[in-house]
Amino acid sequence: MQQDLFDMQMDEWDDGEEDQVLYESEEYNERFNLQAGKSGTIPADDLPVLPLRGVVVYPMMWLPLPVGQRRSIRLVEDNLPENRIVALVTSKDEEIEKPGPDEIHTIGTAAQVHRVLRTPDGTIRLLVQGMERIRVVEYIQEQPYLRARVEVVPETMEQNIELEAIMRAVQELFRRLIDLEPQMPDELAMMAMNVDDARQLAYLVASSIRLEAREGQHILEMDNVYDKLLRLTQLLHKEVEVLELGRKIQSEAQGEMERMQRDFFLREQMKAIQKELGDEDEQASDIRELEERIAAAGMTEEAEKEARHELDRMRRMPIQAAEYSVIKTYLDLMVSLPWQKGTEDNLDINHARQVLDEDHYGLEEIKDRILEFLAVRKLRAERKVDDQEEDLRDQVRREREGVVLCFVGPPGVGKTSLGISIARAMNRKFVRLALGGIRDEAEIRGFRRTYIGSMPGRIIQSLRRIESRNPVFMLDEVDKLGRDFRGDPSSALLEVLDPEQNREFRDHYLDVPFDLSQVMFVTTANVLDTIPGPLQDRMEIIQLSSYTEDEKVKIVQGYLIPRQIKENGLKPDEVEFTEGALREIVQGYTREAGVRNLEREIGKVCRKIAAKVAAGETTEKTVVTENDLVHYLGRRKIHKEEIAERTELPGVAIGLAWTMTGGDMLFLEATRVPGDKGFMLTGQLGDVMKESAQAALSYIRNRAVPLGIDPEIFRRSDIHLHIPAGAIPKDGPSAGITIATALASLLTGRPVKSEVGMTGEITLRGKVLPVGGIKEKIIAAARFGLKTVILPRHNEADLDDVPQSVREQMNFILVDKVDEVLAAALDEPLPNANPSGEIGPNGSGLAKQSPVERLQ
Repeated sequence: MQQDLFDMQMDEWDDGEEDQVLYESEEYNERFNLQAGKSGTIPADDLPVLPLRGVVVYPMMWLPLPVGQRRSIRLVEDNLPENRIVALVTSKDEEIEKPGPDEIHTIGTAAQVHRVLRTPDGTIRLLVQGMERIRVVEYIQEQPYLRARVEVVPETMEQNIELEAIMRAVQELFRRLIDLEPQMPDELAMMAMNVDDARQLAYLVASSIRLEAREGQHILEMDNVYDKLLRLTQLLHKEVEVLELGRKIQSEAQGEMERMQRDFFLREQMKAIQKELGDEDEQASDIRELEERIAAAGMTEEAEKEARHELDRMRRMPIQAAEYSVIKTYLDLMVSLPWQKGTEDNLDINHARQVLDEDHYGLEEIKDRILEFLAVRKLRAERKVDDQEEDLRDQVRREREGVVLCFVGPPGVGKTSLGISIARAMNRKFVRLALGGIRDEAEIRGFRRTYIGSMPGRIIQSLRRIESRNPVFMLDEVDKLGRDFRGDPSSALLEVLDPEQNREFRDHYLDVPFDLSQVMFVTTANVLDTIPGPLQDRMEIIQLSSYTEDEKVKIVQGYLIPRQIKENGLKPDEVEFTEGALREIVQGYTREAGVRNLEREIGKVCRKIAAKVAAGETTEKTVVTENDLVHYLGRRKIHKEEIAERTELPGVAIGLAWTMTGGDMLFLEATRVPGDKGFMLTGQLGDVMKESAQAALSYIRNRAVPLGIDPEIFRRSDIHLHIPAGAIPKDGPSAGITIATALASLLTGRPVKSEVGMTGEITLRGKVLPVGGIKEKIIAAARFGLKTVILPRHNEADLDDVPQSVREQMNFILVDKVDEVLAAALDEPLPNANPSGEIGPNGSGLAKQSPVERLQ
């Protein structure tokens, strides 16, 4: 066994051609002395110490050692050949290049040097054989190298059956380890199986397996041989488990590779067989099918060129390649797009009018715009002439065919459903894309094909799904587009919604132009403020206003009741709503611009009736009257007397406002308390509204004497203006005359007439300037039961937009100055009112009122 171990170590000792032999022992020249481990006497009183870094030398083992440090080379040169025995002790920290006595373990191995070589780079290589364990007792020299007095520390060993059992366990585990580790020679297993000495077996195994220096030193320091073997058993178990797991993983990976190779060979064989039989393989079939579809798709010249280029790449690529499926997916998209597919427009104007009237009540402006579009299409088709000479202007501005409409209005007025109705009237397909919350530009323009999992934008995806190049394409909630670091989707829509540019819309994924000019784009929004100006400029804005009470009743009777009867499983002859009941629901249970809540209330009534019919409680027709609503819907939610109650005291005026949900009514409340804090504003008012309030107060102070107000009241009083509801932000200049009226009412003691609402901007000179949203404000005033509305004279033209039914039931007072507003809005003073303190509210100080104009 010793001879085999020596031969194995000699295989690793490779003499270089330029290496110089400095020393060789007689045992080495005889190639081995079986008693070498026992020969020689260890000079315990004075022994040179060679520190080792990251390696442990065991007794009875042969090991080649490189020596590079200057003091270590000096040790070899001074002691050989006279003293061939050195103490080999491992350093505690292998990072320390020149460890001192305190940085070296105390237990090491006395070893005999059998051969010394000097290499061309000046380092020395030693071949040593371990002899016995030693303990460093005392260092007697530190320079130029370490010398110490040592003592031999023999191991303890009891020959018994337990020792024999642990030896066999170590031998078996060591054999399994060598079987799993291809770099370890099989001779080691034979050597270990033939070892009878437990001590020699322990050191043989410890020197043959991968051990950290710390673990190897721990085994060397163990005194009992049984403990050494037990620890080696644990280490061998762990190493064998790791190697077995590694072999299992390698085997599975190799099996997968073999399976892939087998599949490849089988596939090649199938190709050969199919070729012999005259059949096509999968790749050839895919390419042939794509070629046919490309030829039949009707692509533009550029698109077809790109498609055939990608098809050529696909033809030269193996079907297993990852790029193959990417190209195939791209070509599938290209050939499935509606390059030439489309529906033929129904240009019958009367049919379109009938369909639009069936689906929606009112909305005459939008219906007229659709009919105009159809009329133009019809005339162009009938009068189309092939001109031989082409105007130069046509090279710059080509003929536009599409249309881009933008429906703006409060929720629930039918903007989205209008798109479906338009598509039905024109015999076009309908597709809807919700834009609310989209923040990524790639959602519109697509992802570039360089990214894994890239796909086209939603515009191209929708057209592919609908299979038509001229659908009615609704972009819903365009005012709610977001923007962040990923881009601005509204900017991406500039090209989509521009009739001058969308003929050649380039999706990033498609990377070829696609014609969107035949698409009829319809966008919807609640407000225009959040839509960028360039995007607004590309759309034809059509405003949808709030519904009046009469319009809501007509919509309920013609559309909502039949739909709710059907959805709740009822029959038309089982339920009926009187007109009084419908008006009561509109006035007392809903307050909205559209009809969504109104439909919910109708549905609630129908469900309760359906429950009775299903339970067999009624078999007759149920007529819902005004008095029955308390049973079906509970008590009235909105009360008309609220207006009269809140305006019965001076200081309260009714203003009309415009919101994204339509028109609304605001109560402006003013009060006065002793103090010197001045003018206070509450109710979450914006800067513009605060400035308007300051202007109104300045005007009232300037007109205090003509209005019969003591000027000193402003110095000794705090005036507080509050606009409920406080949780809702409010802004804009249109409440100027309302604030002035509330302040004048407070300071003169004259309450504001309860059925008067007003809107208009105020100047410091008392002029009334025009404002926007007149139609929505007037409809809201009618909805809340107001009878008179005070408006700026410059808004007179806006009254033409107000429905005739609303104009007939209301009075409109057109004013140029605030004095006219006060004359029309303020009532007589209340008895015993003394708002100004010293000056009584007898009205004698009021200036002569200007005449006002009333429009019936």
